[in-house]
Amino acid sequence: MSSILIKSATVVNENKQFVADIYIKDGFIEQIGSQIDKPADKIINAEGLHLLPGCIDDQVHFREPGLTHKANIYTESRAAVAGGITSFMEMPNTVPNTLHRNYWNRNMR
Repeated sequence: MSSILIKSATVVNENKQFVADIYIKDGFIEQIGSQIDKPADKIINAEGLHLLPGCIDDQVHFREPGLTHKANIYTESRAAVAGGITSFMEMPNTVPNTLHRNYWNRNMR
């Protein structure tokens, strides 16, 4: 189990900005509050810094199968993470088309 306590961040969420502490345990936000005093494996002083929610990209083209000379899941997912994207929706535009998750289970391992 790992935990992170982010102290005094300016949180931007739901059309508001406020200063708060954020306690993260095992990769999930467990608590957001004004003064959190829980023990943590790592403490980050975020005073003067902004903490933003992850973004959703609702139209990505991973180019698999068939067009991996342009991009692939590895390169495009790394780019998404670097840009703050935490979730995506694949918009297939490949030849052959990606039609069903079973295609991936059979062919992309």
